[in-house]
Amino acid sequence: MIDGLLFDKDGTLFDFRVSWGRWAEGFLTRIARDAAHAARLGRAIGFDPATASFAPDSPVIAATAADIAAALAPELPGVTVAKLTERIDASAALAPMSEAVPLRPLLEALRGRGLRLGVATNDSEAPARQHLSRHGITDCFDFIAGYDSGHGAKPGPGMCLAFARETGLSPSRVAMVGDSLHDLEAGRAAGMRRIAVLTGVARREDLAPHADAVLRDIGEIPGWLAGLNS
Repeated sequence: MIDGLLFDKDGTLFDFRVSWGRWAEGFLTRIARDAAHAARLGRAIGFDPATASFAPDSPVIAATAADIAAALAPELPGVTVAKLTERIDASAALAPMSEAVPLRPLLEALRGRGLRLGVATNDSEAPARQHLSRHGITDCFDFIAGYDSGHGAKPGPGMCLAFARETGLSPSRVAMVGDSLHDLEAGRAAGMRRIAVLTGVARREDLAPHADAVLRDIGEIPGWLAGLNS
């Protein structure tokens, strides 16, 4: 039985390639001196501006804004990691997110089943809330946390355990839903079920050994839940 679902944001609620490919291209262009510098910045974070694609180990996929800033900083002499983190957060808050599936109907249907819902992202909390608000879904969630919300970052279990505490649910009756190994490792460490989705960059074969289920996208969750209860 599942009583709660804790969602990653980027690559799970929102399609990673579409949403963050556009953001990375625009952000690097703004902070670079020229096209060659933008290409070097892209390589530093595993992003290819020519194809708007990310390497599987890009820190943009699952790391924090501070981690992304630390990767870029050697290519930006005179700019501190702290200041660069602020710029990344400010820019990320304005990034246009592309829904992985129509979110409002799905989330309302899940809440209609009596499920408690949350978001645990390695994004900063403020831009994460702006993304959810822009899509009119903030009120669908009982819990929203970023890496800077005081519970730590994934793959640590802090955000997962905080969701369980705040909703009064047993972690064993919660499923962590995400597109990266960080998400699945966080869920495992918290004692939760793990659902992997393929709307990020990671491949099925990479995620499957660490997940209880691998779904095409979160739109398949109602069917997965029905299978558990049948």
